[in-house]
Amino acid sequence: MTVFLAAFALSATLTLVMVRLLRTRGWATKDHDRSGPQKFHAQSVARVGGIAVIGALAGLALIAAWLHAPLARELALLLACGLPVFAMGLLEDLTKRVSPISRLAAAAISALLASLVLGTVIDRTDIWGIDWIASTATGAVLLAVLAISGISNAINIIDGFNGLASMCAEMIFLALAYVAFQVGDTLVFSLALAGAGAVLGFFVWNYPLGLIFLGDGGAYFVGFMAAVVALLLLQRNPQVSPLFPLLACIYPVFETLFSMYRRKVIRGGSMGIPDGLHLHSLIYRRLLRWAIGRQDAAAMMKRNSRTAPYLWLLCMFAVVPAVLFWDDSRVLGACIVLFAFAYVVLYVKIIRFKVPGWMVSKR
Repeated sequence: MTVFLAAFALSATLTLVMVRLLRTRGWATKDHDRSGPQKFHAQSVARVGGIAVIGALAGLALIAAWLHAPLARELALLLACGLPVFAMGLLEDLTKRVSPISRLAAAAISALLASLVLGTVIDRTDIWGIDWIASTATGAVLLAVLAISGISNAINIIDGFNGLASMCAEMIFLALAYVAFQVGDTLVFSLALAGAGAVLGFFVWNYPLGLIFLGDGGAYFVGFMAAVVALLLLQRNPQVSPLFPLLACIYPVFETLFSMYRRKVIRGGSMGIPDGLHLHSLIYRRLLRWAIGRQDAAAMMKRNSRTAPYLWLLCMFAVVPAVLFWDDSRVLGACIVLFAFAYVVLYVKIIRFKVPGWMVSKR
């Protein structure tokens, strides 16, 4: 718990300092383009909150090294491996000129470094056919690179509203910490708590007012760290089902896969072109009816802040059973299928304006 509190305090302090310093300056750090299909804020806000998150973790690593804590080495190596994806994401935040392919390539490089340095490979999946690939050394590394870079991108995909990506990541880190505690893995428990504390410290300034955003650098790195900690948990504890982290992360992962399918197969376009048809975008536009017709900053902020809780519930729909059945691949697999079915049904209902009555905001 000390690790969590220290990471939270460092992150919250650094984020507050950045909010204050960048409020009237730092033009290049802010998102001035509010015309895109995934733009839902009314003011220009700094997109470099990831600096505070990674800065807090670096500070925690220094403190742990000073105290000769075992956490120091692994956390420092994790941060070093994550630098490529964080740097490329931050460059996009500052210039808006880095292509999605370049960012994915940086994520793959960070994932490969983690596999080589930290040993985060996937040598078992409990999925027929894929286990054959995982049984080879090359296949285990390739699967890990795909999984880590995929989750990094997935967290970035859902980073569209105040508190959405950060709270979902918070749930994932806490789920990892819980299972690590259950199996007695102190190192992974500490790493997961460090990630949870750093993300929560950012969250308190991001939600509900959106004073600062994670940005691509922050979102990619948070996803990278969550994936690496999850694979470390699997590598060090064979009693944990490999489907546990997949179910815990299934909301952002399935959102990404479904978006790729929708863009390429249904619409016949490019999978990398942004659009306004993500589930969170539809909830914003079609459920919160009280805000339709008003475009002033206060109304947009209120509608923005009321969007994320719907998706938090969806994320919890996966995280809770993942935590309850972390060692049972059959139940976890069934829950993954159930989540996919529920997601598609909900998406189709909203896209056809047949929104369940309990979801409709009356104010």
